[in-house]
Amino acid sequence: MHVELTILMPCLNEAETVATCVGKAHAFLRRRAVEGEVLVADNGSTDGSQTLAEQAGARVIAVPGRGYGAALKGGIAAARGRYVIMGDADDSYDFGALDGVLGRLREGNELVMGDRFAGGIRQGAMPWLHRYLGNPVLSFVGRLFFRVPIRDFHCGLRGFCREAMRSLELSTDGMEFASEMVVKSALHDLRIAQVPVTLSPDGRSRPPHLRTWRDGWRHLKFLLLFSPRWLFLLPGLALLGAGSLAMCVIALRPVQIGTVGFDIHTLAYAGGAVLLGFQMVFFAVFTKLMGIRSGWLPEDPRRERWLAHLTLERALALAVALFVLGIGLAFQAIGAWSETGFGALSPEITMRSVIPSVTSLALAGELFLAGFFLEALRLPLRLGGRRTKRGMTVLDQELQ
Repeated sequence: MHVELTILMPCLNEAETVATCVGKAHAFLRRRAVEGEVLVADNGSTDGSQTLAEQAGARVIAVPGRGYGAALKGGIAAARGRYVIMGDADDSYDFGALDGVLGRLREGNELVMGDRFAGGIRQGAMPWLHRYLGNPVLSFVGRLFFRVPIRDFHCGLRGFCREAMRSLELSTDGMEFASEMVVKSALHDLRIAQVPVTLSPDGRSRPPHLRTWRDGWRHLKFLLLFSPRWLFLLPGLALLGAGSLAMCVIALRPVQIGTVGFDIHTLAYAGGAVLLGFQMVFFAVFTKLMGIRSGWLPEDPRRERWLAHLTLERALALAVALFVLGIGLAFQAIGAWSETGFGALSPEITMRSVIPSVTSLALAGELFLAGFFLEALRLPLRLGGRRTKRGMTVLDQELQ
Protein backbone atom coordinates (compact mmCIF):
# COMPACT_ATOMS: atom_id res chain seq x y z
CA MET A 1 0.00 0.00 0.00
CA HIS A 2 1.21 3.50 -0.82
CA VAL A 3 1.72 5.43 2.41
CA GLU A 4 1.58 9.17 1.85
CA LEU A 5 2.11 10.39 5.40
CA THR A 6 3.91 9.20 8.53
CA ILE A 7 3.06 11.09 11.70
CA LEU A 8 6.16 10.63 13.83
CA MET A 9 6.36 11.12 17.60
CA PRO A 10 9.58 10.77 19.60
CA CYS A 11 8.73 9.37 23.01
CA LEU A 12 10.45 9.07 26.39
CA ASN A 13 8.15 8.34 29.32
CA GLU A 14 5.03 10.00 27.89
CA ALA A 15 2.46 7.58 29.37
CA GLU A 16 0.16 10.45 30.38
CA THR A 17 -0.21 11.86 26.85
CA VAL A 18 1.03 9.51 24.12
CA ALA A 19 -2.31 7.70 23.65
CA THR A 20 -4.12 11.04 23.30
CA CYS A 21 -1.62 12.21 20.67
CA VAL A 22 -1.89 8.96 18.71
CA GLY A 23 -5.68 9.15 18.82
CA LYS A 24 -5.69 12.70 17.44
CA ALA A 25 -3.27 11.72 14.69
CA HIS A 26 -5.45 8.79 13.59
CA ALA A 27 -8.51 11.04 13.64
CA PHE A 28 -6.74 13.45 11.30
CA LEU A 29 -5.81 10.65 8.87
CA ARG A 30 -9.42 9.44 8.81
CA ARG A 31 -10.91 12.91 8.43
CA ARG A 32 -8.65 13.82 5.52
CA ALA A 33 -8.78 10.30 4.01
CA VAL A 34 -4.99 10.17 4.00
CA GLU A 35 -3.17 6.86 3.55
CA GLY A 36 -0.87 7.11 6.52
CA GLU A 37 0.56 5.70 9.68
CA VAL A 38 1.32 6.87 13.20
CA LEU A 39 4.85 5.97 14.26
CA VAL A 40 6.18 6.28 17.81
CA ALA A 41 9.97 6.22 18.13
CA ASP A 42 10.49 5.15 21.73
CA ASN A 43 13.74 6.21 23.34
CA GLY A 44 13.76 3.79 26.30
CA SER A 45 10.53 4.57 28.16
CA THR A 46 10.09 2.81 31.49
CA ASP A 47 6.50 3.90 32.23
CA GLY A 48 4.67 1.69 29.73
CA SER A 49 4.42 4.31 26.98
CA GLN A 50 5.13 1.68 24.33
CA THR A 51 2.11 -0.46 25.27
CA LEU A 52 -0.22 2.53 25.50
CA ALA A 53 0.90 3.77 22.08
CA GLU A 54 0.35 0.36 20.48
CA GLN A 55 -3.08 0.02 22.06
CA ALA A 56 -3.99 3.42 20.61
CA GLY A 57 -3.04 2.17 17.12
CA ALA A 58 0.52 3.36 16.62
CA ARG A 59 3.44 1.42 15.20
CA VAL A 60 6.17 1.52 17.84
CA ILE A 61 9.87 1.12 17.23
CA ALA A 62 12.61 1.04 19.85
CA VAL A 63 15.53 3.44 19.38
CA PRO A 64 18.41 2.39 21.64
CA GLY A 65 20.51 5.55 21.21
CA ARG A 66 19.48 8.17 23.74
CA GLY A 67 18.54 11.71 22.84
CA TYR A 68 15.88 13.70 21.01
CA GLY A 69 17.83 13.64 17.77
CA ALA A 70 18.60 9.93 18.06
CA ALA A 71 14.90 9.13 18.46
CA LEU A 72 13.94 11.22 15.43
CA LYS A 73 16.71 9.76 13.26
CA GLY A 74 15.47 6.30 14.10
CA GLY A 75 11.92 7.30 13.32
CA ILE A 76 12.84 8.89 9.99
CA ALA A 77 14.76 5.77 9.00
CA ALA A 78 11.74 3.58 9.82
CA ALA A 79 9.07 5.86 8.31
CA ARG A 80 7.08 4.46 5.36
CA GLY A 81 5.37 7.65 4.25
CA ARG A 82 6.41 9.92 1.41
CA TYR A 83 5.97 12.78 3.85
CA VAL A 84 6.72 12.86 7.57
CA ILE A 85 5.16 15.21 10.10
CA MET A 86 6.90 15.10 13.46
CA GLY A 87 5.78 16.45 16.81
CA ASP A 88 6.29 15.88 20.52
CA ALA A 89 4.15 13.24 22.22
CA ASP A 90 3.33 15.53 25.18
CA ASP A 91 0.04 16.88 23.74
CA SER A 92 1.43 20.41 23.32
CA TYR A 93 0.70 20.26 19.56
CA ASP A 94 -2.67 19.33 18.08
CA PHE A 95 -2.12 16.33 15.78
CA GLY A 96 -5.71 16.68 14.64
CA ALA A 97 -4.90 20.00 12.94
CA LEU A 98 -2.15 19.17 10.48
CA ASP A 99 -3.95 20.44 7.38
CA GLY A 100 -1.64 23.41 6.86
CA VAL A 101 1.56 21.40 7.14
CA LEU A 102 0.34 18.63 4.83
CA GLY A 103 -1.00 21.14 2.33
CA ARG A 104 2.35 22.92 2.02
CA LEU A 105 4.14 19.59 1.61
CA ARG A 106 1.80 18.65 -1.21
CA GLU A 107 2.62 21.96 -2.88
CA GLY A 108 6.21 20.77 -3.29
CA ASN A 109 7.93 22.18 -0.21
CA GLU A 110 10.53 19.83 1.24
CA LEU A 111 10.53 21.25 4.77
CA VAL A 112 7.52 22.92 6.40
CA MET A 113 8.15 24.57 9.76
CA GLY A 114 5.48 25.39 12.31
CA ASP A 115 5.42 28.98 13.57
CA ARG A 116 4.19 29.16 17.15
CA PHE A 117 4.57 32.94 17.32
CA ALA A 118 2.16 33.35 14.38
CA GLY A 119 -0.25 30.58 15.42
CA GLY A 120 -0.42 31.43 19.11
CA ILE A 121 1.25 30.40 22.35
CA ARG A 122 -1.33 29.74 25.03
CA GLN A 123 -0.93 30.80 28.62
CA GLY A 124 1.64 28.62 30.41
CA ALA A 125 2.70 26.78 27.26
CA MET A 126 6.23 28.26 27.01
CA PRO A 127 8.46 29.64 29.77
CA TRP A 128 9.02 33.40 29.67
CA LEU A 129 12.78 32.96 29.10
CA HIS A 130 12.18 30.72 26.06
CA ARG A 131 9.45 32.90 24.59
CA TYR A 132 11.09 36.32 24.84
CA LEU A 133 14.81 35.52 24.84
CA GLY A 134 15.91 32.02 23.87
CA ASN A 135 13.76 31.31 20.82
CA PRO A 136 13.81 34.85 19.35
CA VAL A 137 17.59 35.21 19.75
CA LEU A 138 18.48 31.78 18.36
CA SER A 139 15.98 32.16 15.51
CA PHE A 140 17.45 35.57 14.65
CA VAL A 141 20.96 34.09 14.63
CA GLY A 142 19.76 31.28 12.36
CA ARG A 143 18.12 33.70 9.91
CA LEU A 144 21.20 35.93 9.89
CA PHE A 145 23.76 33.16 9.43
CA PHE A 146 21.92 31.03 6.88
CA ARG A 147 19.57 33.48 5.15
CA VAL A 148 16.50 31.35 5.74
CA PRO A 149 13.18 33.15 6.43
CA ILE A 150 12.11 30.99 9.38
CA ARG A 151 10.63 32.86 12.31
CA ASP A 152 10.55 29.92 14.75
CA PHE A 153 13.70 27.82 14.34
CA HIS A 154 12.85 25.46 17.20
CA CYS A 155 9.21 24.61 16.69
CA GLY A 156 8.76 20.91 17.44
CA LEU A 157 5.96 20.48 14.89
CA ARG A 158 7.32 20.32 11.35
CA GLY A 159 6.88 18.29 8.19
CA PHE A 160 9.29 17.22 5.49
CA CYS A 161 9.79 15.04 2.47
CA ARG A 162 11.25 11.81 3.79
CA GLU A 163 13.79 11.21 1.00
CA ALA A 164 14.98 14.82 1.00
CA MET A 165 15.61 14.67 4.74
CA ARG A 166 17.39 11.33 4.51
CA SER A 167 19.71 12.79 1.88
CA LEU A 168 20.95 15.38 4.39
CA GLU A 169 22.55 12.68 6.56
CA LEU A 170 21.54 14.32 9.83
CA SER A 171 23.92 13.30 12.60
CA THR A 172 23.30 15.02 15.95
CA ASP A 173 21.64 13.09 18.79
CA GLY A 174 20.56 15.86 21.16
CA MET A 175 18.14 18.77 21.09
CA GLU A 176 20.35 20.56 18.52
CA PHE A 177 18.90 18.13 15.97
CA ALA A 178 16.12 20.70 15.50
CA SER A 179 18.67 23.29 14.35
CA GLU A 180 20.60 20.81 12.22
CA MET A 181 17.48 19.96 10.24
CA VAL A 182 16.82 23.61 9.34
CA VAL A 183 20.46 24.55 8.75
CA LYS A 184 21.26 21.65 6.45
CA SER A 185 17.99 22.14 4.58
CA ALA A 186 18.99 25.76 3.94
CA LEU A 187 22.58 24.88 2.97
CA HIS A 188 21.34 22.27 0.47
CA ASP A 189 18.73 24.64 -0.99
CA LEU A 190 15.66 22.64 -0.04
CA ARG A 191 12.31 24.37 -0.53
CA ILE A 192 11.28 25.65 2.91
CA ALA A 193 7.93 27.06 4.07
CA GLN A 194 6.28 27.82 7.39
CA VAL A 195 2.71 27.67 8.66
CA PRO A 196 1.09 28.97 11.88
CA VAL A 197 0.64 26.36 14.61
CA THR A 198 -0.70 26.61 18.14
CA LEU A 199 1.31 25.62 21.20
CA SER A 200 -0.66 24.51 24.26
CA PRO A 201 0.53 23.59 27.75
CA ASP A 202 1.67 19.98 27.70
CA GLY A 203 -0.30 17.33 29.54
CA ARG A 204 2.52 15.92 31.65
CA SER A 205 2.88 16.19 35.40
CA ARG A 206 6.68 15.88 35.24
CA PRO A 207 9.21 18.51 34.09
CA PRO A 208 10.14 18.59 30.38
CA HIS A 209 13.32 16.96 29.07
CA LEU A 210 14.55 20.31 27.72
CA ARG A 211 17.26 22.03 29.80
CA THR A 212 17.26 25.76 29.09
CA TRP A 213 20.92 26.77 29.29
CA ARG A 214 22.51 23.46 28.32
CA ASP A 215 20.34 22.90 25.26
CA GLY A 216 20.37 26.59 24.32
CA TRP A 217 24.16 26.54 24.25
CA ARG A 218 24.14 23.35 22.16
CA HIS A 219 21.88 25.05 19.61
CA LEU A 220 24.06 28.18 19.49
CA LYS A 221 27.26 26.15 19.23
CA PHE A 222 25.84 24.20 16.31
CA LEU A 223 24.81 27.39 14.48
CA LEU A 224 28.29 28.87 14.94
CA LEU A 225 30.18 25.77 13.83
CA PHE A 226 28.13 25.48 10.66
CA SER A 227 28.82 29.10 9.74
CA PRO A 228 32.60 29.68 9.51
CA ARG A 229 31.74 32.94 7.74
CA TRP A 230 30.17 34.45 10.89
CA LEU A 231 32.27 32.61 13.46
CA PHE A 232 35.70 33.34 11.93
CA LEU A 233 35.72 35.20 8.62
CA LEU A 234 33.74 38.41 9.23
CA PRO A 235 35.09 39.08 12.76
CA GLY A 236 38.59 38.23 11.50
CA LEU A 237 38.37 40.63 8.56
CA ALA A 238 37.09 43.36 10.89
CA LEU A 239 40.00 42.89 13.28
CA LEU A 240 42.52 42.61 10.46
CA GLY A 241 41.24 45.75 8.73
CA ALA A 242 40.94 47.89 11.86
CA GLY A 243 44.31 46.75 13.22
CA SER A 244 46.09 47.32 9.91
CA LEU A 245 44.61 50.81 9.53
CA ALA A 246 45.55 51.78 13.08
CA MET A 247 49.05 50.39 12.66
CA CYS A 248 49.71 52.22 9.39
CA VAL A 249 48.55 55.56 10.83
CA ILE A 250 50.09 55.40 14.30
CA ALA A 251 53.40 53.98 12.98
CA LEU A 252 53.93 57.35 11.28
CA ARG A 253 52.92 59.66 14.10
CA PRO A 254 50.70 59.85 17.20
CA VAL A 255 47.01 60.45 16.59
CA GLN A 256 44.98 62.91 18.66
CA ILE A 257 41.17 62.78 18.58
CA GLY A 258 39.76 65.44 20.83
CA THR A 259 41.33 64.97 24.23
CA VAL A 260 42.25 61.33 23.57
CA GLY A 261 45.67 60.44 22.21
CA PHE A 262 46.70 57.21 20.49
CA ASP A 263 50.38 56.32 20.51
CA ILE A 264 52.68 53.31 20.80
CA HIS A 265 50.50 51.54 23.35
CA THR A 266 47.60 51.57 20.90
CA LEU A 267 50.07 50.46 18.23
CA ALA A 268 50.85 47.33 20.25
CA TYR A 269 47.15 46.46 20.54
CA ALA A 270 46.72 47.10 16.82
CA GLY A 271 49.47 44.56 16.14
CA GLY A 272 47.63 42.02 18.30
CA ALA A 273 44.39 42.69 16.38
CA VAL A 274 46.20 42.11 13.07
CA LEU A 275 47.59 38.78 14.25
CA LEU A 276 44.29 37.56 15.71
CA GLY A 277 42.32 38.70 12.66
CA PHE A 278 44.74 36.95 10.33
CA GLN A 279 44.38 33.70 12.30
CA MET A 280 40.59 33.93 12.26
CA VAL A 281 40.51 34.40 8.48
CA PHE A 282 42.59 31.28 7.99
CA PHE A 283 40.48 29.37 10.52
CA ALA A 284 37.46 30.22 8.34
CA VAL A 285 39.26 28.78 5.31
CA PHE A 286 40.34 25.66 7.22
CA THR A 287 36.89 25.03 8.70
CA LYS A 288 35.10 25.52 5.38
CA LEU A 289 37.42 23.18 3.53
CA MET A 290 37.40 20.57 6.30
CA GLY A 291 33.59 20.70 6.48
CA ILE A 292 33.28 20.14 2.73
CA ARG A 293 35.82 17.34 2.71
CA SER A 294 34.19 15.61 5.71
CA GLY A 295 30.66 15.99 4.34
CA TRP A 296 29.03 18.14 7.04
CA LEU A 297 29.07 21.22 4.81
CA PRO A 298 27.81 21.14 1.21
CA GLU A 299 30.26 21.47 -1.65
CA ASP A 300 30.64 25.01 -2.98
CA PRO A 301 32.33 24.96 -6.43
CA ARG A 302 32.61 28.76 -6.62
CA ARG A 303 34.49 29.06 -3.34
CA GLU A 304 36.59 26.00 -4.03
CA ARG A 305 37.77 27.53 -7.30
CA TRP A 306 38.68 30.68 -5.38
CA LEU A 307 40.57 28.62 -2.81
CA ALA A 308 42.41 26.85 -5.61
CA HIS A 309 44.31 30.09 -6.19
CA LEU A 310 45.55 30.05 -2.59
CA THR A 311 48.42 27.65 -3.25
CA LEU A 312 51.31 26.71 -1.00
CA GLU A 313 53.76 28.43 -3.32
CA ARG A 314 51.85 31.72 -3.20
CA ALA A 315 51.55 31.52 0.56
CA LEU A 316 55.30 30.96 0.87
CA ALA A 317 56.05 33.86 -1.47
CA LEU A 318 53.87 36.20 0.61
CA ALA A 319 55.45 34.87 3.80
CA VAL A 320 58.91 35.69 2.44
CA ALA A 321 57.77 39.22 1.52
CA LEU A 322 56.41 39.78 5.04
CA PHE A 323 59.61 38.39 6.52
CA VAL A 324 61.72 40.78 4.45
CA LEU A 325 59.49 43.67 5.49
CA GLY A 326 59.86 42.70 9.14
CA ILE A 327 63.65 42.45 8.83
CA GLY A 328 63.77 45.83 7.08
CA LEU A 329 61.82 47.49 9.89
CA ALA A 330 64.09 45.78 12.42
CA PHE A 331 67.18 47.20 10.75
CA GLN A 332 65.52 50.61 10.76
CA ALA A 333 65.12 50.33 14.53
CA ILE A 334 68.72 49.15 14.88
CA GLY A 335 69.86 52.12 12.82
CA ALA A 336 68.06 54.49 15.17
CA TRP A 337 69.66 52.70 18.10
CA SER A 338 73.15 53.00 16.59
CA GLU A 339 72.71 56.77 16.30
CA THR A 340 72.55 56.92 20.10
CA GLY A 341 75.71 54.85 20.48
CA PHE A 342 73.57 51.82 21.37
CA GLY A 343 72.52 53.53 24.55
CA ALA A 344 69.12 54.49 25.94
CA LEU A 345 66.30 54.80 23.41
CA SER A 346 63.10 56.79 23.26
CA PRO A 347 60.24 54.21 23.06
CA GLU A 348 57.96 56.76 21.36
CA ILE A 349 60.34 56.69 18.38
CA THR A 350 61.81 53.17 18.15
CA MET A 351 58.62 51.26 18.96
CA ARG A 352 57.03 52.67 15.80
CA SER A 353 59.42 50.39 13.91
CA VAL A 354 59.73 47.55 16.42
CA ILE A 355 56.02 46.77 16.81
CA PRO A 356 55.29 46.65 13.03
CA SER A 357 58.48 44.60 12.60
CA VAL A 358 57.44 42.00 15.18
CA THR A 359 53.93 41.89 13.74
CA SER A 360 55.23 41.38 10.19
CA LEU A 361 57.63 38.62 11.26
CA ALA A 362 54.88 36.85 13.22
CA LEU A 363 52.54 37.07 10.20
CA ALA A 364 55.26 35.60 8.00
CA GLY A 365 55.64 32.63 10.33
CA GLU A 366 51.87 32.09 10.60
CA LEU A 367 51.42 32.28 6.84
CA PHE A 368 54.27 29.82 6.29
CA LEU A 369 52.66 27.28 8.63
CA ALA A 370 49.12 27.98 7.40
CA GLY A 371 50.17 27.30 3.81
CA PHE A 372 51.43 23.84 4.70
CA PHE A 373 48.38 23.08 6.84
CA LEU A 374 46.07 24.09 3.99
CA GLU A 375 48.06 21.83 1.68
CA ALA A 376 47.57 18.96 4.14
CA LEU A 377 43.81 19.55 4.14
CA ARG A 378 43.81 19.24 0.36
CA LEU A 379 45.22 15.72 0.43
CA PRO A 380 42.56 13.34 -0.95
CA LEU A 381 40.51 11.31 1.50
CA ARG A 382 41.25 7.62 1.20
CA LEU A 383 39.56 4.47 2.41
CA GLY A 384 41.48 1.28 1.85
CA GLY A 385 43.84 3.05 -0.54
CA ARG A 386 41.01 4.34 -2.75
CA ARG A 387 39.83 7.89 -3.11
CA THR A 388 36.25 8.29 -1.92
CA LYS A 389 33.67 10.05 -4.06
CA ARG A 390 33.27 12.79 -1.48
CA GLY A 391 37.05 13.17 -1.31
CA MET A 392 37.25 14.27 -4.96
CA THR A 393 36.12 17.87 -5.00
CA VAL A 394 36.42 20.65 -7.53
CA LEU A 395 39.46 21.82 -5.60
CA ASP A 396 41.21 18.47 -6.16
CA GLN A 397 40.46 18.66 -9.87
CA GLU A 398 41.85 22.20 -10.09
CA LEU A 399 45.06 21.14 -8.35
CA GLN A 400 45.70 18.12 -10.57
